[in-house]
Amino acid sequence: MPCGEDWLSHPLGIVQGFFAQNGVNPDWEKKVIEYFKEKLKENNAPKWVPSLNEVPLHYLKPNSFVKFRCMIQDMFDPEFYMGVYETVNRNTKARVLHFGKYRDVAECGPQQEVDLNSPRTTTLERQTFYCVPVPGESVWVKESFLNLLFNAYVNANQARVSPSTSYTPSRHKRSYEDDEDMDLQPNKQKDQHAGARQTGGVGGLQWCGEPKRLETEASTGQQLNSLNLSSPFDLNFPLPGEKGPACLVKVYEDWDCFKVNDVFELYGILSVDPVLSIVNNDERDASSLLDPMECTDTAEEQRVHSPPASLVPRIHVVLAQKLQHINPLLPACLNKEESKTCKFVSSFMSELSPVRAELLGFLTHALLGDSLAAEYLILHLISTVYTRRDVLPLGKFTVNLSGCPRNSTFTEHLYRIIQHLVPASFRLQMTIENMNHLKFIPHKDYTANRLVSGLLQLPSNTSLVIDETLLEQGQLDAPGVHNVTALSNLITWQKVDYDFSYHQMEFPCNINVLITSEGRSLLPADCQIHLQPQLIPPNMEEYMNSLLSAVLPSVLNKFRVYLTLLRFLDYSISDEITKAVEDDFVEMRKNDPQSITADDLHQLLIIARFLSLSAGQTTLSRERWLRAKQLESLRRTRLQQQKCVNGNEL
Repeated sequence: MPCGEDWLSHPLGIVQGFFAQNGVNPDWEKKVIEYFKEKLKENNAPKWVPSLNEVPLHYLKPNSFVKFRCMIQDMFDPEFYMGVYETVNRNTKARVLHFGKYRDVAECGPQQEVDLNSPRTTTLERQTFYCVPVPGESVWVKESFLNLLFNAYVNANQARVSPSTSYTPSRHKRSYEDDEDMDLQPNKQKDQHAGARQTGGVGGLQWCGEPKRLETEASTGQQLNSLNLSSPFDLNFPLPGEKGPACLVKVYEDWDCFKVNDVFELYGILSVDPVLSIVNNDERDASSLLDPMECTDTAEEQRVHSPPASLVPRIHVVLAQKLQHINPLLPACLNKEESKTCKFVSSFMSELSPVRAELLGFLTHALLGDSLAAEYLILHLISTVYTRRDVLPLGKFTVNLSGCPRNSTFTEHLYRIIQHLVPASFRLQMTIENMNHLKFIPHKDYTANRLVSGLLQLPSNTSLVIDETLLEQGQLDAPGVHNVTALSNLITWQKVDYDFSYHQMEFPCNINVLITSEGRSLLPADCQIHLQPQLIPPNMEEYMNSLLSAVLPSVLNKFRVYLTLLRFLDYSISDEITKAVEDDFVEMRKNDPQSITADDLHQLLIIARFLSLSAGQTTLSRERWLRAKQLESLRRTRLQQQKCVNGNEL
């Protein structure tokens, strides 16, 4: 990147240049977007843009060009703003035309005032979204993005280029043991983060010099001590213990493309003007600088919609990219055509077989030597809803891993293994207390005019692990029953019905659900596999720690790429194989009509699909079909054996 680029530090100056050249001609807005689009196409330019996910807010320059990786949690009402306005100098009476786009507050000099009655004033509309960091984002994802930032700064030092922020990161390495402590002891993690802030470190990075000011960010400093407590200012994160800033995002073009729960990489202009907090502090004297419409809101709505800018900064979006995934090890866009021409993707696909074999071995060890369960876990982790037929989601593959030892830390450590493999995940501890008291379903708060988040407000491709081994005898009250129903609907129909008091609104989703249980799960599942441990480690924590430590970081990254990439592969079944499958089905029904139903055939086809994709094959072969039948036969035989041993159904 050439030295002295003002587009990062002073983007409004760039916008002003286009506005001055074109005046009220609307072409200037398109030219601004094209300008920044071209800038981001330059070599490594996106890595240069400071990110709200990685850089502390107080180290970002106001009105600088930033990016934010986030999920849309709520959509507020549209707001009106002065697209073009005129100021008058009180002394000289000179008139100057200004643009209001990408601003929250009207720009007005000491001797100037806005002429609200000017015929040249134009009122335009923009849409505001409330965005939060991606719920359940894994530690390895955050650290990979931090390393990208670190490498960008190393290159900057080598090229003697000044970054657009005073923040100077340094690479931070920590052992697997540290990761495990963080995962298993969230309170310890909070204490360490709090300590890091006092000593000058954030999220594994160090900054140079004494911090001028530490913002009172609920997302970083106000961590929840339990699942049902809220911070003084509720940032409305769907999951407990989440960190990072929430943002009010102002969108000017194509806001119909922005949907609740979608994940975006946003590029825009950061606005943290202190005057934005005045309404929240009831200092009405300065309210004339803001949209007059805000003054008609209720006090609670003002508090929620106009939070302090130091806590909830504003981003005026210039460019936005909807993300198919958040895996930093892969290209952001994995469209069918682009993935075919991508050298990295084609190179990885050529060495898929050894990666699958290594992953199978790794998961076999994690599942205490059960290779059959490991096969099904791989299929589960690459499964995705690829289409919907009427209301039926095709491709979902919820697995119930039964036979998990009770009163053991096995399920906790298994979840930690999954955390190291997938980009986003959450473990729901299914206790009576949690089921009765946690908020699963988002609901509309009409007083504050916002959507209050729930645990099931998750982006696509999140891995949800439901730990049923913690369930004990007890009474589910009405909220508990509603929560169980919500989980069942999520699993069966891949949808969550948000509560709008007077009606329910259906939100489709694509969540991978893994249920760990001792016996058969109380929840529905597409497939039950009973765990048959080949070994019982005397110390489960030590065993899992050594398993993670034995895997090279490069191999772990291959596993992560493998599990993300295979979700986006095309798949088809030739006419020849379709005919062979139909004949096979008829033959099985002829031998024993009770042996296989239409639902069993559907599941066999789903297993064959993901079995083929797991080997990098985008069409079903006779070999893979026979292998799918073999796996299902082994699974069913195991369940029958367990049923005979226990005398009841598992």
